[in-house]
Amino acid sequence: MYDLKGLPEVLSESDYVIVTPPLTDETRRLFGRDAFRLMKRTAYFVNIGRGGTTDTEALIEALKEGTIAGAGLDVFEQEPLPPDSPLWELEQVIITPHNSGATEVYDERAFEIFARNLQEYLHGREPSLNRVDLIKQY
Repeated sequence: MYDLKGLPEVLSESDYVIVTPPLTDETRRLFGRDAFRLMKRTAYFVNIGRGGTTDTEALIEALKEGTIAGAGLDVFEQEPLPPDSPLWELEQVIITPHNSGATEVYDERAFEIFARNLQEYLHGREPSLNRVDLIKQY
């Protein structure tokens, strides 16, 4: 496990970089030209977290120039991804329809969280599950 200070080391050693952080002031466009230049030319970039963590133009440049080998993208800076985006045409890119979080039990789990928080609220307590920390921004 690394924090953001260790990101350059992780990028330079990884065959696959899978992006899942929340979008905060600290992570906005975290993956840009500098990050892609640190990655192996044989590495793949996968973003299933938040599109705003990635500089789209820098990613397109890295893919076209062969700075990285390819990408799997479920999220984008601009959603929906514009029809004229070069990402649609790049052979080394796999695009999915922003559904990487979908599972067979998603609705059931979401309802359980909602129901518990609702019960806590109705009993005069602060809801306790999946609370957003406004300082951390997630």
